[in-house]
Formats: sequence, C-alpha cells, structure tokens
Amino acid sequence: MKIVTSKVQKIWLFAALIGAVISTNAQETEESIAFSGSVDTYFRNNLNAGKFDAPASSFANLNGFALGMINIKAEKSTNKGGFVADLVFGPRGTDAVFASPYYSATGNIVNQLYAYWNASEKLTLTLGNFNTFLGYEVISPVDNFHYSTSYLFSYGPFSHTGLKVDYALTEKQTLMFAIMNPTDFTEMNDVDLYTYGLQYGYADTYLNLLYGKQSIDASSTFQIDLTGSYELTNTTSLGVNASYNETPLTGGFYGFALYPSKTIKDQFALGLRAELFHELETGGPAYGAGTTTYDFTLTGSYETDELRLIVECRLDQSSAPQFNELTSNQLTSFLIAAVYQF
Repeated sequence: MKIVTSKVQKIWLFAALIGAVISTNAQETEESIAFSGSVDTYFRNNLNAGKFDAPASSFANLNGFALGMINIKAEKSTNKGGFVADLVFGPRGTDAVFASPYYSATGNIVNQLYAYWNASEKLTLTLGNFNTFLGYEVISPVDNFHYSTSYLFSYGPFSHTGLKVDYALTEKQTLMFAIMNPTDFTEMNDVDLYTYGLQYGYADTYLNLLYGKQSIDASSTFQIDLTGSYELTNTTSLGVNASYNETPLTGGFYGFALYPSKTIKDQFALGLRAELFHELETGGPAYGAGTTTYDFTLTGSYETDELRLIVECRLDQSSAPQFNELTSNQLTSFLIAAVYQF
C-alpha cells in the first residue's frame, strides 16, 4: 500500500508541476496577446412611416428592440510586427461581411484577419483581410460617434483582402499602396481580378484612391475619397468626408458629409451628421439613378469608462418618394443604443 501510495503521490506531484508550467505559459501568452471587443444593442422606431421602413444605408435598420453585434478581437504587436484577428457575431456583423461565406463555412464571422511586418521604422507590410481605408466611418460602433451609418460609408467598400504597404514619409506625412481582391471578396479570389488602392495622409487628412474591376462583366470602378478629423477647440471637433465613386455604364454616386460634435460635460457630447448623397444618372446603389438624398442625424452620447449610451434622431429626405409605400420622400426615425466596450 505504501508503494502504491508513493507512486500516486509522485504522479500527482508530476501532474501539478506540468499544470504549473502550462499555467505559467498561458499567463505569458495572455499577457502578450491583447483581447478586446464590444457588445451593442438598440431600439429603433419610425415617427412618420411604416414600422419596416428604414434608410437604405447599412446597420441599425431593424425595427423595435434589436441586436447589433458581438465583436471579439485578439491582437499582438511587437517591434517586428504583429497580427489582428477580429471576429463578429450578430446582425451588424452579418451586414458587414455580406459577401461571406464564399468558400469557408465560417467566413461570415471574420471581420479582419491579417498579419504585418515592420520592415523598418518607416515601412510596414500587411497581408490579409483588413477594414477599408476609405471613408470617415467604420464598422464597429465603438469608433463611430453616431450609431447608424451614412450613405457614403454604406456604399463604399467595407473590407479588403490583399497586401498593403505603409510608408512614413515624415512625422506628418504617410503613403500607402495596396493590391487587393475585388471589394468585399475577403475569403479568396477566383475571378483573377485585382483592385489597387492608394492613400496619402497629411496630419489628420487623408486622400484615398481605389481603382479596379469588381466583377468580370463590369468596367473598372474608380473612387476618390477625402476624410479629415480636426480638433477645433478642447471641446469641439469636426469630421469631413467627401467621395466620388463611378463604374462607367453602370453608375455610382458622389456626396459630402460634415460631422461637428461638442462635449457639453465630461461624459456627455452632442454631434450632428449632415450628409448629401447623389446617385449618378447612369445608375445608383441606394434609391436609384439621379436621386439626391439628405441625411441629418442628431446624436447625444453619454459615456462612462466602458459603456456608452446613444440617443439618435435621424431625418432622411429624398428627391423622390421612397418611404411609406413610396408615398413620402421623408423618413424620421428615433433610436436608443447601448455600446459596451471591454
């Protein structure tokens, strides 16, 4: 019995040592990899139209109490490089990766998946799937002041898969070149077509270019886009976005948006999105050829360390009847959202 007991004790001791080593390695791994994410949900109601009417822009278009998405991100960054794995679950995430799954069964939960190499202090090479560099707004509600999104963002690219090269010209000037799959083809490229991207940045202003065929039977799409973010005072900021997108013989759009915001108190701010969105005469992606739409979104944001509460009133006005069974050219909607960041 003593021999058996001794053997059992040795086995347990050995197992405990193995567990301690695994635990230590896991802690080191957890410390070197940063985990973050967010959860968002909302309530939306129309004030002057049917309950299923919604702006023809992405996200926050569901009726009543609705879900946004769960966003989980793992990333690691060193002097030599790093990676980002960004997963999304829920309606907002599904809309963001609408072109997936294309090949894999789980492509519709991958928002970003890329690795990068810092070749030098000024040069960085990135390979994989990354969110677009065009536009003022982004997919995650954490990084947007407004919960709903603009027409300019909704009909520009969401994501790209390819290779991009970032180079710091000076402390304030940056240059980026990218070769990518057709827009939003994030999992693979089976059409042997490529899109090219170029960005020049000066301080907080970026000029973006995109060019390439998005499908075999279409002409090449050209988009030029300008974004800027400026701190006017300690409590007042202004965002700017202007964009022109055209595919010859197919259509496109152009537009302009301003994003003024002001901090009223430490945790409370007010902001406005004033947007003009015009669809080209040859065709448009939202309401149709030749249509002009105005979006005025007034938002109040109350923010703690991790939780942000958003109250939003939005007016969409089109040059032709688009709402309430095509009898009205106006849609007024009200929204309350909660965004928790961890």
